[in-house]
Amino acid sequence: MIPSVSDIYAQKDYFNETSFSLLMRKRIYQILLISSVYDAFMLEEDGRIDEQIFYEYMSLNLRFPPRFILATSTDEAMDILQEESINLIICMLSAEEKETIDITGHIKDIYPDIPIVVLTPFSREVSIRLESTEFKSYDYLFSWLGNADLLLAVIKLIEDRMNVEHDVEAVGVQTIILVEDNIRFYSSYLPNMYKIIFKQSKSFMREGLNEHQKMIRARGRPKILLATNFEEAVELYEKYKDNLLGIISDINYMRAGKRDKYAGFALAEIIKKDSSLTPILLQSSDPINRARSKLLRVGFLDKNSPKLTYELREFIKQYFAFGDFVFIDPETGQAVERAGSLRELQEKIFQIPEASLRYHIERDHISKWLRARALFSIASLFKSFSVADFSDFHEIKQFIFEAISNFRMAKARGVISKFNRETFDEYFTISRIGEGSIGGKARGLAFLDSLIKRNQLYHHFDKIDITIPKTVVLGTDIFDEFMESNNLYPIALSEELSDEEIFQSFIKAKLPNSVYEDLLTIAQLLSKPVAVRSSSLLEDSHYQPFAGIYNTYMIPNVVSDYHRMFKMLCDAIKAVYASAYYADSKAYMKATSNMIDEEKMAIVIQEVCGSPYKYRYYPSLSGVARSLNYYPIPPEKSEDGIANIAFGLGKYIVDGGQSLRFSPKYPKRILQTSSPASALRETQKRFFALNCNLSEFSITSDDGGSLVDLKIKEAEGDNSLRLVASTYDLQNNVLRDSYNADGKKLITFSQLLKHTTLPLAEVIRKILVLGEEEMGKPIEIEFVMDLKTNKNDHYVFKLLQIRPIVSVTETVHLKESLIKREESLIITKSALGNGIISGIKDVVYVKPQTFDKSRNSELVVMIDKINKKFLESKEAYILIGPGRWGSSDPWLGIPVKWPQISGARLIVESGLENYRIDASQGTHFFQNLTSFKVGYFTINPFMDDGFFDIDFLDKQEAVFENDAIRHVRFKDEMNVILDAKRNTGVVYKPGVEIDENLIRM
Repeated sequence: MIPSVSDIYAQKDYFNETSFSLLMRKRIYQILLISSVYDAFMLEEDGRIDEQIFYEYMSLNLRFPPRFILATSTDEAMDILQEESINLIICMLSAEEKETIDITGHIKDIYPDIPIVVLTPFSREVSIRLESTEFKSYDYLFSWLGNADLLLAVIKLIEDRMNVEHDVEAVGVQTIILVEDNIRFYSSYLPNMYKIIFKQSKSFMREGLNEHQKMIRARGRPKILLATNFEEAVELYEKYKDNLLGIISDINYMRAGKRDKYAGFALAEIIKKDSSLTPILLQSSDPINRARSKLLRVGFLDKNSPKLTYELREFIKQYFAFGDFVFIDPETGQAVERAGSLRELQEKIFQIPEASLRYHIERDHISKWLRARALFSIASLFKSFSVADFSDFHEIKQFIFEAISNFRMAKARGVISKFNRETFDEYFTISRIGEGSIGGKARGLAFLDSLIKRNQLYHHFDKIDITIPKTVVLGTDIFDEFMESNNLYPIALSEELSDEEIFQSFIKAKLPNSVYEDLLTIAQLLSKPVAVRSSSLLEDSHYQPFAGIYNTYMIPNVVSDYHRMFKMLCDAIKAVYASAYYADSKAYMKATSNMIDEEKMAIVIQEVCGSPYKYRYYPSLSGVARSLNYYPIPPEKSEDGIANIAFGLGKYIVDGGQSLRFSPKYPKRILQTSSPASALRETQKRFFALNCNLSEFSITSDDGGSLVDLKIKEAEGDNSLRLVASTYDLQNNVLRDSYNADGKKLITFSQLLKHTTLPLAEVIRKILVLGEEEMGKPIEIEFVMDLKTNKNDHYVFKLLQIRPIVSVTETVHLKESLIKREESLIITKSALGNGIISGIKDVVYVKPQTFDKSRNSELVVMIDKINKKFLESKEAYILIGPGRWGSSDPWLGIPVKWPQISGARLIVESGLENYRIDASQGTHFFQNLTSFKVGYFTINPFMDDGFFDIDFLDKQEAVFENDAIRHVRFKDEMNVILDAKRNTGVVYKPGVEIDENLIRM
């Protein structure tokens, strides 16, 4: 019994794409053309040989047309050979010019490795001279009538000979052997055969997913090998018979040094003994040979036929598996179905009658057709199995369908394909519309896709498929055209217009006509909700990641009305464009010293991972993980990394909601669930889901309008908590790692982290290690997972984003024993950041004596106003306050956005005795901290967790003060030291110099 496709996936490279870049390494770049003065004149003035060859190459989608260098004498030819790198010599002969004949012998003696081809008009005199024993210094001889297509055939024949051994060995490139000693005939055949092959190449180039792939796929075309006698033919056959599409042979040619008028039959008999399926075409000027050819069950062509070229072309197309795959009825010989591509073969395989499919499988036609299309890996798979391996033909069809499906998915991984609405389907992982840049976020996605492919992660873990969401990217050129055609820059760059006014102007504008049909196709094919995200030039760059600055819109899927889906998609794209010019974005640009008119926006349209539940849609878990952990709890180390996961959509994490924090190396050591009391207090209480109620859906300037904020209890009716929740047993005060027990449900993910249900932590750790290794710096990833299995009974782990985080550029070793409290304003054992910050004179702090958490939202306005003044003066400051900075929940901390505190160089989270909130790393806010090298301290002085000399600050004269906030400015500068490896930090009082003994750089 044949194994399933999934079973053989890991055993063989059947689903790997061929490395076409390894093929055709040896090429003809420069050709020395030796001719008489007259022939040279005719070629220059009448023939324009360079131009003819150039157009011949371009018309056939061939690259690297060679350069021709003319020489009209031996001396001139020798000078050129000494000065230039010549790959091929073509000598044009005429009957009157003995010198041009003798040149080749002289050159061959000095340059034996350069192939020499002789072209002749073939007069009687030239024939006599060429047959003389003294003239044996050429590699090939052709009949020349001034046709450029012969020159092309000559060049390609030489290149095929140069590359065939390597290319067959490397990937299994196919061959065609031509056996012919009649110069006029093979001079006619070869141009026609190459035209057929190049036409076939154009056909299978369509299997490429972008222009680059299409071009390099042409390197996998079949190669033509020319033999002029029996021994050469047998040698070529024996060497390449496992990679042979077929043989075309004359019947009358030299064998054992003598002319044998039946040599072709002898060759056919040798081949037939080896394989009855190898196509053979014999040709002869004697029609009597047709009968014997028929007995041998081989093809036959009459060389005297006026339709010789046409008949040759038709035989090659039919028997060498060129063109469409035509399924025939073996009884009638009539076509019952045809497939022009791998996709069509997959789509039509279930429609093929059993008798037809049996006929083609038993004759190895399918694998041969695939090999002729340079689909070598999957061709090898089909060749390795027979009808006897299956129980019935439905099983065969299912196997073929699944094999092609897996191959197409594997081929699409790691490749940004060019969007084509005629061929686009679910097998394209990431596609692009437009020719501009795809922006930072899309670059990260493409890198993740290639990382998955390069490291064979897709099926690396049992039961988990690792991939990225289906993605389409609109290039920045679409953005440029949209902005310019609608004259939006004056509106976008205006300082007077509100965000809402900018939004309305963008929504009323029209997207470029060139993308409407493509977006309509996408809307028709969508089967899941989509996220429309920004992917700007500056976003997720290695130095200034614009994390969370621009809007993201989630759109519910409307299967029944794709026109409405299309409109929602267009409006979401325009709304994301508009968000680049909102007040927060402009403030961020100012903080980063970027020019807003230089920003360009690509768009990522991405399937949302999750499952539908009544009128809402959400995944089982979303997460953020970093390869550096600035808050390690022993035995964790900074380099072990850190992950934050939450139930539902990821917005909950990036907005600072209560997520579950763990080290991927120690997933069972989770502080938040270490006791029932801690779990009740510190685990997730709410989650985000996409509202799929269309009557409530609209695109507004607020990108969160399509989401609903729900209590965890509301998910219990969805039956979606089975693998993510534990149960609190109130009666026994016990937390049970089971969903089925009676009691309160808490989000602990214990089935995934403490038990062996799924290796979630191992997956995250593997990706962090590989990502950091390949990016060459610490990274952050975003991911999502739905705990409903797919058709293969696998869970799908989807990577959404990868971005660099600031690496540790200085190794600071802070010696705590030498820190003096009397010289220090703040000391912490929980520091985020690394290095030395100097030049700060200002401290802004929330007054702990009057702090009221119910006023946290009011504090945002006050802090924003102070921050703007610092941005205008280009001065930095230290910001100190209680709770979690940047939390979307005002009860957990002051809900500032990054632009509202972007002038701070150090931010301090100072807990109070009645207000202690654990620090969070699950936000874009923290990404911006690390990217801009802003330090972050967490202290709780009331419980001896850090030191804060608040009395020192209170004694200073205030620049600004109200009932909630004080701003103090010192005459002397303050120095800040952060030790990332040990998570320690200190802020020195003004004027205190750094003791070199205190640190080791």
